[in-house]
Amino acid sequence: MISVTVHGQQKVAELDLASSSSLPDAPLPQFPAQSSTAASSSAEGAAIVSGVVLDSSGAAIPGAHISLTSRDRTQSLRLTSGGAGEFIFTGLPAGRYLIMVNAKGFAPFTSTEFDLSSRQAYEVPNLTLSVGSTGTEVTVRPIEEIAAEQIKAEEKQRFLAVIPNFYISYIPDPAPMTIRQKFSLASRDTFDPISLIGVGLVAGIEQANDKYPGYGYGAAGYGKRFAAQFGDGRTSDFLSHAVFPSLFHQDPRYFYQGTGTVKSRLIHAASFAIITRSDSGKPMPNYSYFLGDIGSGALSNLYYPHADRGMGLVFTNAAIGIAGKAGGTIIREFFSKRLTTNVPPSGTQ
Repeated sequence: MISVTVHGQQKVAELDLASSSSLPDAPLPQFPAQSSTAASSSAEGAAIVSGVVLDSSGAAIPGAHISLTSRDRTQSLRLTSGGAGEFIFTGLPAGRYLIMVNAKGFAPFTSTEFDLSSRQAYEVPNLTLSVGSTGTEVTVRPIEEIAAEQIKAEEKQRFLAVIPNFYISYIPDPAPMTIRQKFSLASRDTFDPISLIGVGLVAGIEQANDKYPGYGYGAAGYGKRFAAQFGDGRTSDFLSHAVFPSLFHQDPRYFYQGTGTVKSRLIHAASFAIITRSDSGKPMPNYSYFLGDIGSGALSNLYYPHADRGMGLVFTNAAIGIAGKAGGTIIREFFSKRLTTNVPPSGTQ
């Protein structure tokens, strides 16, 4: 009986095997392509980056555009978040990456850079998008361009519609001037026709009062006095408004106060010959005016009559220059805005 039973089982087994071989292959289970890639990537030592895109309330954001970029730009991948806001990048080599996310109605998101090691499964943290502003467009312009526009407006300012009033800013915090702009404004002021007329008037007064008799009289004497006055004013202008402001990073303009007590405005104006503003907006000693006037006074020794040369001439001309600037700023503070043309409206930037 036992042998029969075993034999019968063998027959049955043979029949089953024969029947099996005649049947079609059973279908194999299907897996998502991404999962298959992830599996092979992990086997090869590649890494995975995943995450979920949410809004500020914690709700998922489907359809968000996500890009993954390596620091060396050798990897740049893009995909769209799923219905639950999820996403996954697979097959990534080790390196340093960052994630950028854009979704309609939300402000762009850029993650901090993160390091990814071999076979690491990294989940991007705090991937929350804030609601983007609508209807607002902000245009960022270079500071030099803003300064150029402000200087162009200042070059239209004229006291009593005639006298150049370029070196005063009615804007409390204008853009800082570049070196090129400082020299350009000094040239514009120096060679303005009205400035030259002023030089001629002073030279005429000096000749009428027989000042610096070493220059002589007549047309020749007037010409020498004109040249000396031109040299004094122009060297002082360039040294005080361009050369030394560039070296010491100072703004050569006077900044109109316009508010406060008479005393505070008077102190503000008179102290400008001593205290000025740096290019960064901080108060600092006015080296530019002091050294500019001293330098201009020293250069006067090159062309003044021999009898008038010496240290006395240097310090006399320097003192006149400093006093003139202090008096000029007081006039600018209390009178010039009402009597100056093309002053920008309050609050103009």
